[in-house]
Amino acid sequence: MPDHTAPSDTTQARIALLGVGMMGEALLAGLVRDVDPTRIVVSDRSTDRQDQIAQKYGVRAASAAEAVESAGAVLVAVKPHDVAALLDEVGSHLPSDALVVSVAAGITAASLEEHLPDGIAVVRAMPNTPALVGEGMTAISAGTHCEARHLQQAQDLLAAAGKVVAVPEGKLDAITAISGSGPAYVFYVVEAMVEAGVLLGIPRDTSTELVVQTLYGAATMLKETGDHPTLLRERVSSPGGTTVAALRQLDDHKVRAAFVTAMEAAARRSAELASDQR
Repeated sequence: MPDHTAPSDTTQARIALLGVGMMGEALLAGLVRDVDPTRIVVSDRSTDRQDQIAQKYGVRAASAAEAVESAGAVLVAVKPHDVAALLDEVGSHLPSDALVVSVAAGITAASLEEHLPDGIAVVRAMPNTPALVGEGMTAISAGTHCEARHLQQAQDLLAAAGKVVAVPEGKLDAITAISGSGPAYVFYVVEAMVEAGVLLGIPRDTSTELVVQTLYGAATMLKETGDHPTLLRERVSSPGGTTVAALRQLDDHKVRAAFVTAMEAAARRSAELASDQR
């Protein structure tokens, strides 16, 4: 691997975002709320997409190699199968003190380090799509050369898109299954509840509004009260009432067990993806 460039001025160094697909844009939407957009440079394999995003958020667009020059932090948000080639391309252009944060699913920190100059600090992150509205949940793990200051730098960057928690890398497959894929499970349940409302004669727009606000209210209660979900559920479940009748059907159809099994499958698939990239 070629030698990388001299250290950057990290106090005002640029932030390079490589890849502006759905997750890349979600992270960018969070970043521009907290960071001067003139410090952010985006790059994407699709120059049309790259230019569109740059114009939408008021940031600069550049080639990947140019984007990482003088960068204090580089966010890698391309598809997993594109990561190795991208890092090989930009490695020699990275400042020696740059921090590389990857959100590519299944790509281990060790795999990232293999395609970067020796000594580059790497943080592996698993965000989720609510980052787009500043309510994301991101788990981060440190690579071999990552010090406490690098982990804090990554946490500060990603906090612009929501909450951040640092975990050992071995927990990321499980976290992928819970929070990484989690929004899809929620949307799946919302779809089912909306369709039930339509089946019961409620107009679709009204049914959607009822379900979304109910979900938002329930999530807010969980967050603000700190009460265990079992306690909150029991408060809604009057003996012999409508809620108990509904919950019995869910239990009879083993919905709780199905959710656990589904998340186990997601965790296994995350581990398989990591293995495929080795």
